[in-house]
Amino acid sequence: MVASEEEIRAAARQFVRKVSGFREPSGKHQLAFEGAVDEIAVASQRLLASIAENLPARHP
Repeated sequence: MVASEEEIRAAARQFVRKVSGFREPSGKHQLAFEGAVDEIAVASQRLLASIAENLPARHP
C-alpha cells in the first residue's frame, strides 16, 4: 500500500480541517467532524486499494 492507515487518517483529518475551517471543532460539531474524517479515510483506502490492484506487477 502507498500510505499507512495512520497516514491516511492524518490526511483525512487535514482535509476536513481545511474544508470546514475548523482546526478543532466545538463539542456540537465534533461528531460531524469525526464522521467526515472516517468517511474520507475509507474512501481514500478504497482509492489506494484500487490503484494498487491496477499497478503492473513488480519483478524482484
